[in-house]
Amino acid sequence: MKKHNYVVLYLHHVSVIIELEVIKMAKDPVEVLSRSVQPVLWLLLFGGAFSRLKAVPEAGGDYQAFLTPGILAQAITFVSIFNGLSIIWERDMGLLQKILTTPIERSALVLGKMLASTAKSLSQLVVVLLVAFLLGIHLQWGWDRALGLFVFVVLGSAFFSGFSMVIAALVKTRDRMMGIGQLVTMPLFFLSSALYPLPILPTWMQVAAKANPMSYLVDGLRGLLLDPDYTQGLLDGSVLLGASLFIWALATREYPNLLT
Repeated sequence: MKKHNYVVLYLHHVSVIIELEVIKMAKDPVEVLSRSVQPVLWLLLFGGAFSRLKAVPEAGGDYQAFLTPGILAQAITFVSIFNGLSIIWERDMGLLQKILTTPIERSALVLGKMLASTAKSLSQLVVVLLVAFLLGIHLQWGWDRALGLFVFVVLGSAFFSGFSMVIAALVKTRDRMMGIGQLVTMPLFFLSSALYPLPILPTWMQVAAKANPMSYLVDGLRGLLLDPDYTQGLLDGSVLLGASLFIWALATREYPNLLT
């Protein structure tokens, strides 16, 4: 009975943190809208400019269709990776110190913040899919696909949000967080399958891409949106889940270092 009560209380603490983060996001919708501009520009400009590229058999030769899951993964990553900025802001305002004095376990606090970033990522999902629909891009639809997209968005945003918390604990200032965040996300984006099929890359880039969690996020989203016979969901999801659990443990250990 005590174990059951502990689990219920733990999940309640996680949900409280998620609720607080969602309320904070709802009070600043301009941030969500402004971050939606970048994926739209990538699809319209970059996708349009390279729409004649035919080396994408995964999308039947349609580069914009091939690019759509990659841009969605980019949007999820960029929204989540700067979650560390808000944590540093909480530290500077004295909020973090107060939160850490509550009965909420540190791991529940970290998990709640990791999962809360899903709300922003889901808004990016809606924007990207809406733009793809308006552009006439053919995608796979269905309730099972929608559920799969939700799972991959949660896993992807949780991983990169936790990753940003680790970076924030190491760099400790907002200026450094901005610089390091961009320094980390751009190589992750370009060393993945977001923009180009892996077989056309040099061998060393293929190796780097296969070790990159973002590649599995892209592959999962691309399989669900484009491939009617997608069968790699378990592999892609398992890699992201394992990466998220690892980063959760690491962020839980590093989180108090923000105060030192």
